[in-house]
Amino acid sequence: MADRADNALFTILEDINRRPEPFQITTTRELWTDPFLAERMLEKHLDPDIDAASRKTAFIERSVNWIRTRFQIDSRTTILDLGCGPGLYTHRLAAAGARVTGIDFSEHSLGYARDQAAAARLDIDYIHQDYLEYETQATFGLVMMIMCDFSVLNPAQRARLLRKIHGQLRPGGHFLFDAYSLAAYASRREGASYARDQLDGFWAPNSYYGFCNTCKYDAQHVILDKYTIIERAQIRTIYNWLQYFDPEALCCELTQHGFVVETLHGDVAGAPFDAAGPEFTIIAAKP
Repeated sequence: MADRADNALFTILEDINRRPEPFQITTTRELWTDPFLAERMLEKHLDPDIDAASRKTAFIERSVNWIRTRFQIDSRTTILDLGCGPGLYTHRLAAAGARVTGIDFSEHSLGYARDQAAAARLDIDYIHQDYLEYETQATFGLVMMIMCDFSVLNPAQRARLLRKIHGQLRPGGHFLFDAYSLAAYASRREGASYARDQLDGFWAPNSYYGFCNTCKYDAQHVILDKYTIIERAQIRTIYNWLQYFDPEALCCELTQHGFVVETLHGDVAGAPFDAAGPEFTIIAAKP
C-alpha cells in the first residue's frame, strides 16, 4: 500500500517538473475566465500601487497623457484596445474624446469596465471576445496592445494577430505595443519553488499546495512559469509563457507583415529607448 502511494506521488512530482516544448500547452484563457481567478486578477488590475495585471496608476496617467499628445487624440480618433481588461486605458482615452473599442475575454473585467463607463456616461464599445478571433469591417486610427501582452503569443499567433491588425488599421494608422526585452530574459533564472497557499492564496479559495517551475528556452528566448496547484479535489496546472524580443528582429517581423516601424521607446509613456531596459515600445504604421 505504501509502495503504491509512493509511486503515485513520484508520478505527480515527475509531472510537476516536466518541461514541455515552448508554447506546447497553453492555459491563458483559464487565468482570465475562471471565476475565482478572474476576481483575483481584477483586484491586481485595480491595485494602484503594484505592477501586476496592470501598471501603477501614476504610470497609466503618464502613459495616457503621452498617447494623447503623440497621436493627437481628439473626437475624430478611433482606437481599438486589445486586451483592454477593466478599461484603465479605454476609459481615460474616451474621456479625452476618442471613440474607443475595447476587447477582452475576461467577462469579469469587462463588467467592471462597462459599469465605470456607464457611471461616467462614456460611450465605449466593449466586446467580450478573444482578440485573435475578432472580426470587424470597421477600421481604426490607432490599435493598442499594452502591458507586454504581445509577449504571451506564440509565433503563429503573432503572425495571425499582425495580419488582423494590418487589416483593421486605416492607411496611416498606428499600432502601439510593448514587449519584453532580451535584457529582461537574461535577468531571469530557472528554478523551482513550493509553498502552501502559494502567492497568498491567489490560486484557489480553499487551502492548496502550490509549485512554480521556471524554465528557460535559450534558443527561442522564451520563459515558462509553470504553476501546479494541488487542491483536495483536483490538480491544476497553469502555463504562463513569455516571449522576449530583440528589437531589430521584432521590427523585421512587423515589416514582413506590411508595417513601417516609426519609433522605439523605453515604455508606453514615451521614455527614451534603452537597449538594457526590461521592455521596449514600438510604434508601427500602416502605409
